[in-house]
Amino acid sequence: MATMESLIGLVNRIQRACTVLGDHGGEGMSLWEALPSVAVVGGQSSGKSSVLESVVGRDFLPRGSGIVTRRPLVLQLHKTEGSQPEYAEFLHAPKKRFTDFAAVRKEISEETDRITGKTKQISNIPIHLSIYSPNVVNLTLIDLPGLTKVAVEGQSQSIVEDIENMVRSYVEKPNCIILAISPANQDIATSDAIKLAREVDATGERTFGVVTKLDLMDKGTNALDVLEGRAYRLQHPWVGIVNRSQADINKNVDMISARRKEQEYFESSPEYGHLSHKMGSEYLAKLLSRHLEIVIRQRIPSIIALINKTIDELNAELDRIGRPIGVDGGAQLYTILELCRAFDRIFKEHLDGG
Repeated sequence: MATMESLIGLVNRIQRACTVLGDHGGEGMSLWEALPSVAVVGGQSSGKSSVLESVVGRDFLPRGSGIVTRRPLVLQLHKTEGSQPEYAEFLHAPKKRFTDFAAVRKEISEETDRITGKTKQISNIPIHLSIYSPNVVNLTLIDLPGLTKVAVEGQSQSIVEDIENMVRSYVEKPNCIILAISPANQDIATSDAIKLAREVDATGERTFGVVTKLDLMDKGTNALDVLEGRAYRLQHPWVGIVNRSQADINKNVDMISARRKEQEYFESSPEYGHLSHKMGSEYLAKLLSRHLEIVIRQRIPSIIALINKTIDELNAELDRIGRPIGVDGGAQLYTILELCRAFDRIFKEHLDGG
């Protein structure tokens, strides 16, 4: 297991390097696009943010009406051992460690505004957030803007299409695992996430379905047809989630307590009791982590081939434009000698030819 966990960590480091070098995908077969990832997709009222916070076990995402997620958030979770305190780090602020998760929320908002301005527009430049905690599994999730059907005041009329195009640019890649989130109080046939997933993954091989708000369904109804795969079949199991109620949020019920309450809900439910071992945010996180490990292992040869191809192309380009001059005395002397040898060789070629 340690080897596989280090593989997820390696992919995390490569993703961060891609971002620093300006590779956000969308331009041919880039290294970013070759890396397996889990993209979180859902409508604005699907409970997407609550699922992510439950998986992490912390309140850390900006809240509000309309489009709150306006840049992709690459969320890298690292499981720590023992009693180490939880903390978070951002790629854009590498020397700053956050232990206050309210400050993490504020930093996400401010870093979003730094690129988009205080508008309601979106940007495809990702924010990288790493969270280190004993309450998580090793996993990387990409939170994308929520799908919407209408533009609100302050947004361009193209925002609906812009968001769908951004989300589609992630989920249409064959290395992308789709986490499609749909609320239980909505017909699954009209789910924005499932509709898009069906278009790019018709066989359901890359899609994990999540049903939220099970406790908010009308009395006498349930989501068993969806959870047991009769309403819409996927290759992977559907997972039910019960988010914190507004009353719990108002009472500042922490996410770890909410996880326990969620599990108690399923275990005591007449409808879902027989599925309780396959329900809940903790089960979802473990399921995704295991699957991501499998996909990474399958993709290792193609990732290595692409990295080697990129290195060869860069070396060829360096040979064409000239290698950088070293900064220490020995390296500079070596560079001068190489230049002298090259001059000597070219001079002799001209003499021989003349």
